Amino acid sequence: MISKPDKNKLRLKRHRRIRGKISGTAERPRLSIFRSNKNIYAQLIDDVAGVTLASASTLDENVSDATKLEQAAAVGKAIAEAAKAKNISTVVFDRSGYLYHGRIQALADAARENGLDF
Repeated sequence: MISKPDKNKLRLKRHRRIRGKISGTAERPRLSIFRSNKNIYAQLIDDVAGVTLASASTLDENVSDATKLEQAAAVGKAIAEAAKAKNISTVVFDRSGYLYHGRIQALADAARENGLDF
């Protein structure tokens, strides 16, 4: 019997490969995304200092009655506003091995529309 590949294991493999190539700095932090079945989380990370500069998630936002795509867009808007408050305009986008589709794309588009450049 052929076994199905573990999707999360493959995602983590892609994530490790991507992380070997990209890094965030204080001037251009890494916009890291984590997606679970219920929530989505975004962080601005300075990898040189090992510090999270700003974060946003569906747990912070009051978007419980919205769809998951709308929730992701709200998180993208919130992380862009948090970046503006810290005078950050450009970031390195880290999709963490997820496909650039659906909630990940909605978050990225909302962040771009609200002033983040990547």
